[in-house]
Amino acid sequence: MFDSLSLKLEKAFQTLKGQGRITEINIATTVKEIRKALIDADVNYKVAKEVTDEIREKALGQNVLTSISPGQLLTKITSDELTLLMGGESEDLKIEGNPAIILIAGLQGSGKTTFSGKLANYLKRQGRQVLLTACDIYRPAAIDQLKVLGEQVGVEVYAEPENKDAVKIAKAALEHAKKNNHRVVIVDTAGRLAVDEEMMNEIAKLKEALKPAETLFVVDSMTGQDAVNTAKAFNDRLNFNGVVLTKMDGDTRGGAALSIRRVVEKPIKFISSGEKMEAIDRFYPDRMASRILGMGDVVSLVEKAQQTFDEEEARRLNAKMRKNQFDFNDFLSQLDQIKKMGNMKDLLGMIPGMGKAIKDVDIDDNSFKPIEAIIRSMTLDERQNPDKLNSSRKNRIAKGSGTTIQQVNQLLKQFEDMRKMMKTMNKMGGGKRALSALNPFGR
Repeated sequence: MFDSLSLKLEKAFQTLKGQGRITEINIATTVKEIRKALIDADVNYKVAKEVTDEIREKALGQNVLTSISPGQLLTKITSDELTLLMGGESEDLKIEGNPAIILIAGLQGSGKTTFSGKLANYLKRQGRQVLLTACDIYRPAAIDQLKVLGEQVGVEVYAEPENKDAVKIAKAALEHAKKNNHRVVIVDTAGRLAVDEEMMNEIAKLKEALKPAETLFVVDSMTGQDAVNTAKAFNDRLNFNGVVLTKMDGDTRGGAALSIRRVVEKPIKFISSGEKMEAIDRFYPDRMASRILGMGDVVSLVEKAQQTFDEEEARRLNAKMRKNQFDFNDFLSQLDQIKKMGNMKDLLGMIPGMGKAIKDVDIDDNSFKPIEAIIRSMTLDERQNPDKLNSSRKNRIAKGSGTTIQQVNQLLKQFEDMRKMMKTMNKMGGGKRALSALNPFGR
């Protein structure tokens, strides 16, 4: 989302390249470029001016240490200001009440129902008993969609398809939750095409009747500054607790993410991208600022890895690697773990310096499919003993997987190279470090 903004900010900082110190003249030029970059990213003009005025004021008079350049100093100041702009501190959900109620609101098409499923999955992974409630009584497919998502993440969905009273449905769901020991109730409400009085009255009645611990307003981040204006109109009426930005993987300018906190004065609590139920992240302003400035977000990357990390599986793999018994079944297992972490381009973008390098590279999440198809076309014996794969077996696997013999040979060579590296590292006493070799990104 922030590729264009990142490049323009990088260009702005380059105006200080070769400068020995910060002066009124060189900082004026740089700040002007930063302001232009923010406005081009669809940040509200008033907000962009306030932020850049703060950057200029903090930069002037700063003593530049011999160990850092003026450009590095201004990058740090800009990072701090962007962090403050987006809220400063991360704010978690308030899970209060028995059960705790989370009311989801937003415009039609903003991704509310999908986010409800993602949030249910997020809370379930924390060990909470969750109930999804279908209160969108206007969109015919909404109830069915929520049921599909609930089944996908293993969470019960409460629905009354024939009932056209959202408040009654929500109250009945609450009673159902109390009887069945559900600790959190997520209420998916109807979206709307515009902020109309009838629909606003309905969501206001739901909030009054349920008294939710959290009311979250879901915003399609691809709508830019319009999303900020809509959020302000909703907040004036609904007084919600926090904002959720969806479709963060879209090709848009990102102004909503940058200015919504300053305009609405409510925290961004979650961001999400794509359709995968795991593609939801708690919002950290400092980490987002770091990513915008091309410095990556290693902390979030590690957290994603930890969420999908299976300690018992890792011990099993480590034991097999020490005995040089790593096979294609293990390789397939590792692919599954990596895929659960989310969108590949987003993951690589969290590595410092990688954002710019992969900006124009098309990294398809389906790129693993040929590899999986080849492995799944092998017999169990062949997966465990790749050395048995002769010419006729390779031809059969290529036909069965819809790939070429060259692709099969390439995978086998990469796999054999990886096993040799593991063997070498084991001899050097680095068996645990060999886990880093399980990287199917390399070609």
